[in-house]
Amino acid sequence: MADTGGPVAGPVGTAAGRAVGAAVGAAVRGAAGVAAGAAVGVAPYAELTFDSEGDVDRVTQGAVARMEATDVLVFAHGWNSDRSTATRLYDRFFAPFPSLVGAGVRLGYVGVVWPSMRFSDEPIPDFDPPGARAGGAGGSALDPGTRRALGEFWPGRTAELDRVAHLLAERPGSPAAFVEFGALVRELAGVDAVTTTAAGAAATAAPVPAIFTQDVLEVCGAFSRALARAGGPSAAGPHGPAAEGADGPAAAADGDPHGLWGGAKELLRQAAYYRMKKRAGIVGERGLGPVLAGLAAARPALRFHLIGHSFGARVVSFSLRSVPDGARYVKSVTLLQGAFSHYAFSDRLPHDKGRGGALRGLQRRVDGPVVACHSPHDSALRVFYPLASRMAGDSAGLLGFDERWGAIGHDGVQAVPGTPRLALDTALRAGVPAAGCVSVDAGSVVRRGGAPSGAHSDICHEELARLVVAAGRMGR
Repeated sequence: MADTGGPVAGPVGTAAGRAVGAAVGAAVRGAAGVAAGAAVGVAPYAELTFDSEGDVDRVTQGAVARMEATDVLVFAHGWNSDRSTATRLYDRFFAPFPSLVGAGVRLGYVGVVWPSMRFSDEPIPDFDPPGARAGGAGGSALDPGTRRALGEFWPGRTAELDRVAHLLAERPGSPAAFVEFGALVRELAGVDAVTTTAAGAAATAAPVPAIFTQDVLEVCGAFSRALARAGGPSAAGPHGPAAEGADGPAAAADGDPHGLWGGAKELLRQAAYYRMKKRAGIVGERGLGPVLAGLAAARPALRFHLIGHSFGARVVSFSLRSVPDGARYVKSVTLLQGAFSHYAFSDRLPHDKGRGGALRGLQRRVDGPVVACHSPHDSALRVFYPLASRMAGDSAGLLGFDERWGAIGHDGVQAVPGTPRLALDTALRAGVPAAGCVSVDAGSVVRRGGAPSGAHSDICHEELARLVVAAGRMGR
C-alpha cells in the first residue's frame, strides 16, 4: 500500500487518446450497450474499461460518449475489487443520487473498470457475510478465491503461486523457507534487488522498495506486529496462536518463527499492491485522462465529477495530468479513502522544500473543489500504508515516519496552505468551498470493517453521495 508519490513515466496510451468520434462510430457499428449496466439500478449507466497499460476498450468509450446527460459521475474502484465487486459497488454508491440532485441536472453514471484484484479474505461491509474475517480458517493460508485471483493477476506464474500457497499453508519454521518465500514474492513483484545499490539507484527513477530487499524475517516480523495492531490473526494457524509479543524477529531468534507467516502473507499483499499502485497511476494518466479530454472536446457542455476509492482515488487524481490548462470540464473531485500521499497536491514538501508532491498544483485544473474524505477507522491507511512507506528505503528526514508517509485517506490533504478541515456533518450542512483542496473527516460513517483493512471499504453511505452532490453544485 506504500506510495512514494512518484510520477508515472511514459507517453499517453494511443488507444486512450484516439478521437471520440472514432470510438462512437465503432460502438454504433458493433455494440448495443454495456451488459454490466444491467446490474446497476441507475440510468444511463456505462462502464469505461481499461487494460493495464491504460488503453481503453473502444466500445465502452463509445457508450459513454452517447450518454444524454448534463453531469457525468465517473467513479473508479480501488484495489480490493474484481469486476463483479466493482459493479456492486457502483450500484450501491450511485443509488441515492437521483433523489439528491436538482431538477436541471440530468445525471449520467460511469463506472471505471481497471485491472485490480480481490483479496476475498478482506471483508467488505455489506458485501460479505457477517463474521467474515481476514485470513480465513487457516490464518496465513490463501483461501481459494484469493488463490484464483492471484493467478489471474499474475498469469503464467502458476508454479510460483502454488509454492507460495504451500508455504503459507504449511508454515514451516526454517529460516530457509522464509528466504525462499521472499525470493518468490520478489519474482512476482517484478523487482530486482540490484536497483537498491548506489549504482542501481542512480540508473533508475524508481528504486525497489526495501520491503522486497530487506531481511525477510525482519519484514515479516514488522508486518506481523502491524497485523496484531490492526486486529488481524497475525499468528493463528496450524501451530496455534502465538504468545503476546512473540510475532516478530525475536520469535525467530527463539527458534519459533511460525508466528511470522501472517506477516509473510501481508508481504504477498504488498507485492500485489505495489503492482496495482503503479497500474492505477498509468490508467489515470494514460487512460482515463485522455478519454475525458476527448469527450469534453467533442461535447463541451458536459460536466464531469470524478470519484475514486482507495487506488481508484489515485486513478482519478492522476487523470488531472491530462486536463489542459484553462479547461473547465472537471467540476469536482471526491476522493474516498485515497491510498496515496497526503502531500501529493503540495507545491513544497515539508521535509524537502525543493520538491513538490506528485500532483502538485493539479487541484487548480479542477473547476471546483478537490474533496479528500478520511477516516481514523481505516486500518489499511492508518497502519499498513505508513509502515510500508517507511520500509521503502528512504530517510524520514526531520519528520516522523507517519507525518512524512501518511495517506490522504487517513488524515486528509497536508501542506497545501488554506485547505479547510471539516467534519462531514459541517460539510453537508454548510457546504464546501467552491475551489481548492478540502479535507473532510468522514469517520462518523466510514467506521465499519474487519481486519486487516478496517473501514477502508465502508464507503456506501448516502452522506458521501450528498457530499459529491455538494462538491459538484448539483443539489436541489
